[in-house]
Amino acid sequence: MEGLPLLIECAQQIREKVLPLFAKPEAAKTYGKGAGGDQMKEIDLIAEKALIETLEKNNASCTLISEESGTKRIGRNPSAYYLTTDPIDGTTNAIRGLPFVATSLAASETRNISDIDKALVSDILHNITYTAILGRGAYRNDQRIKPSTESSLKDAVIGIDLGTPRRKEFETSFMGILKKASHLRHLGANALEICYVADGTTDAFIDMRGKLRVTDVAASYLILLEAGGTMTTPEGKELNASLTPTQTVSFIAASNKQLHRAIRRSSV
Repeated sequence: MEGLPLLIECAQQIREKVLPLFAKPEAAKTYGKGAGGDQMKEIDLIAEKALIETLEKNNASCTLISEESGTKRIGRNPSAYYLTTDPIDGTTNAIRGLPFVATSLAASETRNISDIDKALVSDILHNITYTAILGRGAYRNDQRIKPSTESSLKDAVIGIDLGTPRRKEFETSFMGILKKASHLRHLGANALEICYVADGTTDAFIDMRGKLRVTDVAASYLILLEAGGTMTTPEGKELNASLTPTQTVSFIAASNKQLHRAIRRSSV
């Protein structure tokens, strides 16, 4: 892995292959369940194929950790690096024609999210790319980004994934936030929603269901932290998750510590 240029090339090749399928019926063709447990669609498989072909063309060595194929060893020294990916984050959006779809790529020397040192999230429809290298800040295309300073729960724009929560989770974790927050959103591609927190478009993003796979958030985790935001478990602990296709996470991603504390107090 030679850093961001390779990740950028991978994202560009994925974009080139999947854009012709956007909002097309053939994108929804189903091929059974992938390693992450979801039904694999035509557009998912084409995206992953483009990613693997780009890595192999560049003689890259890594272990690919993907929602679709699971764990795949690539190159002569696949243990040297791990590449955690969701080639298409927002598959349902892409199939339905909703313009909020991303590619997520995160590189690390270990299988832990805390050791990710290079990250990319690409907004496929708008040709916008978020990147980060550990210790060097986060960028939206070529411009350095930082989160908002909004600290009021009432005034903050907060993304929250409420997809199929259990009743107990809804009554405990979500009700306090739903009562106090005035501007709630969910756009359907979680990696990109966390990047919106990183660049100040929104103020927080929350998923406390324990159902979201780490492959969806691995790249945006580093991007948000490098931008200056914070992302922890709902209990406020470090997000110490293993990078595997089936590992799930719960988290609070916020633009600043004051808002993060306000969200935590409301979710207890």
